[in-house]
Amino acid sequence: MGKNEKRAYLKEIKSRYRKANKEYKARILDEFCQVCHYNRKYAIRLLSKKIQQTPKKAGRKPVYSDPKLIEAIETIWLSADQPCSRRLKALLPLWVPFLDHVAHNIPEAVFSLLGDISSSTIDRILKASRVKHPKGISGTKPGNMLKSQIQIRTGPWDVSGPGFMEADTVAHCGNTMAGDFIWSLTMSDIYSGWTENRAVWNKGSIGVRQQIKSIEQALPFPLL
Repeated sequence: MGKNEKRAYLKEIKSRYRKANKEYKARILDEFCQVCHYNRKYAIRLLSKKIQQTPKKAGRKPVYSDPKLIEAIETIWLSADQPCSRRLKALLPLWVPFLDHVAHNIPEAVFSLLGDISSSTIDRILKASRVKHPKGISGTKPGNMLKSQIQIRTGPWDVSGPGFMEADTVAHCGNTMAGDFIWSLTMSDIYSGWTENRAVWNKGSIGVRQQIKSIEQALPFPLL
């Protein structure tokens, strides 16, 4: 008999042994020693040992599992047009004072947690919400080759003058990406907020490049 079989056998007879009278305990003990080839005193210790309870899971208690906190995060996220977790964390101080107007019965403890929450925790909290509330159709495809060639900044830009711009395109396609349609190209200067908009047919590289040149010529400052 192997260790696993002995352990299972012990688990099976232990409860009977603890409930039995003296005579029946002796019979169980004799059988246990014979089957498992244990010393009698060692077998008594095994049978008399308390049944172990399921051990508690290690680690600290979850802090951000309060349903009211999750409701508050999701409410602000939807009201702010579903920003990424980094932007949402930066927006929280602006939105929290108005939380009572868009959510109900938010405990005071939740307000303090919202001030300490990290962007990675926000990502975990909103994982299910992003599936439930998809943010429209995306016309952007991953460009792994470009990522290796173009330096990408994910944090805030520290600029002291105009010329550094953020650009984005939006598809005016209705509820399907099929067929031909117009894309809007928007470029905004980070320092001044100066914004230029252009329309592009089908977002082809030649058309986008032409409109970027058009924006560059119209800017009151050099494009850096």
